[in-house]
Amino acid sequence: MKSIKLKAMNILIADSHPIISKMLCLKLRKAGYNAQIAPDGVQAMKLFNNKQPDLVITDLLLPFVSGSELIVHIREKLSSQVPIIVLSNIKLENTIVEVFNLGADDYITKPFMPDEIVARTKRLLRLAA
Repeated sequence: MKSIKLKAMNILIADSHPIISKMLCLKLRKAGYNAQIAPDGVQAMKLFNNKQPDLVITDLLLPFVSGSELIVHIREKLSSQVPIIVLSNIKLENTIVEVFNLGADDYITKPFMPDEIVARTKRLLRLAA
């Protein structure tokens, strides 16, 4: 009997903090995902356009292009419904509501638990399938 090899899901991590992004990348790879890091919003847009990830995790406070602008780019300019998780230290209700109105699927505040990110990633990818 032949075994069927499933395609690994691709995840884009857009965060300017190298320790956070590397830790998330390692945690997601350990869970079986392909993860790529973009240190700023411009790189995130380029990687999104070239690699078409299955899920995006983004901070709001990115250099050059903000996480909010990245969400608008993905939702409005590209008309993509790829799941987006916002990971931010901003805890203001109006910011959180605004991000959801732009099209984010989830919002997690820093500091966070890495296993929670993996669980939410799995849930969103399951819902998107």
